[in-house]
Amino acid sequence: MHLMNSLNQSWEVLGQIDPSDPTFWKEFAMGMLKPVAAMAVVAMAMALSFSQKLALEKEMLVAMTRAFLQLSVIGFVLQFIFSQKNAGWILLAYLFMVSVAGYTAGERAKHVPRGKYIAWMSILAGTSVTMFLLVVLDVFPFTPRYIIPIAGMMVGNAMTVTGVTMKKLHEDVKMQRNLVETALALGATPRQATLQQVKRTLIIALSPNIDSAKTVGLISLPGAMTGLIMGGASPIEAVQLQIVVMNMMIGASTVSSILCTYLCWPAFFTKAYQLEYKVFSVDQ
Repeated sequence: MHLMNSLNQSWEVLGQIDPSDPTFWKEFAMGMLKPVAAMAVVAMAMALSFSQKLALEKEMLVAMTRAFLQLSVIGFVLQFIFSQKNAGWILLAYLFMVSVAGYTAGERAKHVPRGKYIAWMSILAGTSVTMFLLVVLDVFPFTPRYIIPIAGMMVGNAMTVTGVTMKKLHEDVKMQRNLVETALALGATPRQATLQQVKRTLIIALSPNIDSAKTVGLISLPGAMTGLIMGGASPIEAVQLQIVVMNMMIGASTVSSILCTYLCWPAFFTKAYQLEYKVFSVDQ
């Protein structure tokens, strides 16, 4: 309850921001001076890249410029959505995040047929089921100020895990295609023939989240917790929220990665339980 009250106070302050107020843009410009000053760190990284002949300077500049512009724009978009009381805006924002995440994860596994669709379905299922449970258990209220940030964290995490799952599973099956084909020839189903590859893939994809949960608070303070503390919340309240965040990350990523393996099988095998030659050809 104390955590929710603290968060509500923060949201009320944000809700008082009015872009139509003449002083708003002056305050906004003044507030952006610190992010601009922080670009000095990126300049240092670019200088090091140049000195080491890594040729990453352009990518760094483009990445940080995009991040700066995207976050600035999304701030205004979220301000508008937070001022609305229509659940449709929540669903629209959520589906947009899932769509972008599915496309990005699918791009990481280009050799997987219908990879973007598989990633989209996996991320949608994993995050929506987790979010539904959080709302039903009254962990968070179903309002834009809570659901959109929480969904963003889950979708981003599920995107990474799903991309790794598809790419690694394709690589493992391709590398051990002789073993898989032998198992299929002996009467195994696609799931039975790729059981070891699936297990190894899921362990690799999910291990970072599990390791992060093991060391959270000992090595680093996570973003959600740090943001609350810097925003004025007590460390105890910040810890409570961070525990919820870690739980939902593991839940959503596990559902997404496991479903992803199931959706990959129709793309990897024919209806006759044979490996799709084009998917695992040597030049792939």
